[in-house]
Amino acid sequence: MRTLVLSDLHLGSRTDADVLRRDGALGALTAHLREEPPDRLVLLGDLIELRHGPVIDALEAARPVVQAIGGALRPGTEVVLVPGNHDHELIGPWLERRALEREPPLTLEERAEPDEASDAVAILAAALEPAKLSVAYPGVWLRDDVYATHGHYLDRHLTVPTFERLAAGVMARVVGRLPHPRATPADYEAAMAPLYAWLHLVARHTQTSFGAERQRGTQGAWRMLTAKGPRPLKHRAIAAAWPVAVRGINRIGLGPVHHDLSAPALRRAGLAAMGEVTRRLGIEADHVIFGHTHRAGPLPQDDPGEWRAGPSGPHLVNCGSWVHEEVFLGGAGPSAPYWPGRVVEIDGDAPPRLRELLPDWQPPRPER
Repeated sequence: MRTLVLSDLHLGSRTDADVLRRDGALGALTAHLREEPPDRLVLLGDLIELRHGPVIDALEAARPVVQAIGGALRPGTEVVLVPGNHDHELIGPWLERRALEREPPLTLEERAEPDEASDAVAILAAALEPAKLSVAYPGVWLRDDVYATHGHYLDRHLTVPTFERLAAGVMARVVGRLPHPRATPADYEAAMAPLYAWLHLVARHTQTSFGAERQRGTQGAWRMLTAKGPRPLKHRAIAAAWPVAVRGINRIGLGPVHHDLSAPALRRAGLAAMGEVTRRLGIEADHVIFGHTHRAGPLPQDDPGEWRAGPSGPHLVNCGSWVHEEVFLGGAGPSAPYWPGRVVEIDGDAPPRLRELLPDWQPPRPER
């Protein structure tokens, strides 16, 4: 069986970062699907962007792309949707129904049909026809030795002070810290799901671009704190105060987090956090595929040892994303870790491997 895994399409983003709504990118993906047709396509989270506006707006923006993907697949191809943090609301009604009916807690893989999950998933299923969509959460076993999940649970262990990491720290004060050494998906959901629900409600009921502006603000702060060379006095002052602020965050119990925001630090922190997720959940696999951080790997320049969850743990593989974020690219091209357009392929018994589908894609020049 041949499986193709894509993550973090963020269709409908109001930052216009989602490349599959731009010239060339969608054609490259659909051409690949036709030329090397998969038996199974896995959409590994953040398929649509539900934090930038109402669900219907995201669905309308995503529909042409989803229809093109479905039309490029062979009829009856299995498509598995594994929601992430930005599209968690796609399974909100299903999770609520499970709780009301006192069903057992989530295991590593729970399955649902589109109409069971939500009306929004049913709309996506119709757009994908003649492919056949189903839902898996919080992950899916692709082989006995390969497990795939979006990766958003890693925010509970991340040492980078992101918005979601700090919010998870606040929620841990309310719901309690994760059990050690083992935890369940329900333990992670207890702290993260309320945050996701609140962000979705803000996007649904306001006419502002809160989610998009928060994202731009976060990227701008990262650029300011990691900039090299001459900087305005205000920026230098903020950068100098940053370690002090992080110490304060740790002192009040929202950490542990670290002030280092360099690219190597972000990579190591994400991998360490994902490794901790695999250990806490007891994922007994040789390979764990995830997305979420948008940092694809392992790439040829990477240390393979970093991409393993401990000496005897699973090998980690990150799909990367389908969003173009110049702040993380720094002017670099297709070889950059954050360049959009990568997928993970699993062919038969072979190990998962990364493929680049947009090596020649050119982002549009910004308007002057």
